Amino acid sequence: MDLLECNQYLRSMELKRKDIESFDKYPYCLYAIKNLYSLKFHPKITYIVGENGSGKSTILESIAVAYGFNPEGGTINFNFSSMDTHSELHNYIKLIKGVRKPKDGFFLRAESFYNLATNVDELDRDIPGLVNYYGGKSLHKQSHGESFFSLFMNRFSGNGLYILDEPEAALSPSRQMSMLARIHELVNKKSQFIIVTHSPIIMAYPDAVIYEIKDTINEVKYEYTENYQIMKSFINNKDKMIRILMN
Repeated sequence: MDLLECNQYLRSMELKRKDIESFDKYPYCLYAIKNLYSLKFHPKITYIVGENGSGKSTILESIAVAYGFNPEGGTINFNFSSMDTHSELHNYIKLIKGVRKPKDGFFLRAESFYNLATNVDELDRDIPGLVNYYGGKSLHKQSHGESFFSLFMNRFSGNGLYILDEPEAALSPSRQMSMLARIHELVNKKSQFIIVTHSPIIMAYPDAVIYEIKDTINEVKYEYTENYQIMKSFINNKDKMIRILMN
């Protein structure tokens, strides 16, 4: 084990396959999980990409919950719950950690962001000034994109483990580029990211590993991801693609 791997917060995960009674039930029946044995995390950024329903967010959620994060998002100290919909996959994975512990951490998921914003407002009433860590303004009093971006720019402080599920969901392309720049700043502050995304912009960080889910999970280069290939093909052949799609 080299020094860099030893110092990262999360080194890898393993699926405890022998403890799973059946791979015919959800979520174990998903190709991504049925064929999952282990994943090695990059010391800076690990991307998990794939089509809708492939299981990437389910895997990401299991990593976050196994680490101690609230299933609906937030820090390890968040314990709100609006609806118990997370899977039990976290009970069947083993996380291999490095020797360092993060000083900060956050699990950001697009689908439950509204609930997280509500919880921040509620906590601010009990702990006045808490909202300052999120930009000084209620996340509910901003547009969806502004609140997403405000949280990312203000709450993430560095020396942290950040697990992000589709962070591009509310962001324009220009804001996605700003987010990528901010990710680089945080990496330089000894942070580690694990990100599920559909965005070719967000996944463009050069010093990273990308796992793509199809029938199995494979490490791929950025230019060979399906997301990049489809976006490139559409932009370079817009008129032709439109004719095909609208035929």
